Amino acid sequence: MSTPSISVIMPVYHVEAFVGEAIQSVLDQSFEDFELVIVDDGGSDNSIPIARSFDDARIRIVSQPNRGLAGARNTGIANARAPYVALLDSDDRWDRDKLMLHFIHLQANPHIGASYSGSRMIDEDGEVMQVAMRPKLQHIVESDILCRNPVGNGSAPVFRRTALDRAAFRHPDEPHRICWFDESFRQSEDIELWIRLASVHEVRFEGIEGLLTDYRIIKGALSANVVKQYATWTRMLDIAQSNAPKLIDSHGARARAYQLRYLARRAIQLGNAELAKDFFDRALRSKFTILLEEPKKSLTTFAAIMVARTIGPEKFRRIVRPFLKAAA
Repeated sequence: MSTPSISVIMPVYHVEAFVGEAIQSVLDQSFEDFELVIVDDGGSDNSIPIARSFDDARIRIVSQPNRGLAGARNTGIANARAPYVALLDSDDRWDRDKLMLHFIHLQANPHIGASYSGSRMIDEDGEVMQVAMRPKLQHIVESDILCRNPVGNGSAPVFRRTALDRAAFRHPDEPHRICWFDESFRQSEDIELWIRLASVHEVRFEGIEGLLTDYRIIKGALSANVVKQYATWTRMLDIAQSNAPKLIDSHGARARAYQLRYLARRAIQLGNAELAKDFFDRALRSKFTILLEEPKKSLTTFAAIMVARTIGPEKFRRIVRPFLKAAA
């Protein structure tokens, strides 16, 4: 069996409504020299039978007891055979030229360890939403990753395997297993790895043009629990403080302010104006200068909070929230 150029890692756990679409978006790639490593993370629904229904020799299914997203990604990477590793969550999907464009980018730039692109946002029905992730692409430094996370989501990056392996470590409780993602995280595990790669291991990140990933927003998913999301993000910052103290000393307050403002917007979109106000107030206490750095986004967030507190969450959702999404 010849070695593929790219290994695509897809964790699968209770995603029967979406996994077929995700798999098909990989099989439809214009770049065909890949393997798709599907990690069965111990689910009990019809997701894996759907995955097994695809008849393509490039698909391999690896099963494990449930370990969560980070653990499933680790198992997938451990089983990957290619010099490049791409990540795709099983509720997202790709543009058909994504792998080809990242392969060209990494081949042409041997100093780049992680290639990423922008993302469209889609709803549960796969419809494209107004908001998109259009990140900074060039001249990325570690403070960009800490404060703005240009990679955006776990389905956007393609890594050079040698760069990814710089961050490998043995699992603290199962030393026979090699990890890249920290399995103690159930959220923020991706940004924790990105920061560790950039700040500790000096891996270069660079983006390419285009919205090449469709990132699905699912009601009730982990990303909706903004309080837990902030707690895990704060823990990530604590780990980064021990790994890269100069980075956090210089940019930690600004990063916290941006994260709190983002969570304020998420809380507004979920209809919790009081929580949104608390997050926004804490953002300004952390770094008041975000008002000067990004006045439009900051003032739009503040205005949305005030309106939501005045007219109530239900009326706000009908009238005002589309404008907040458009300004995201």
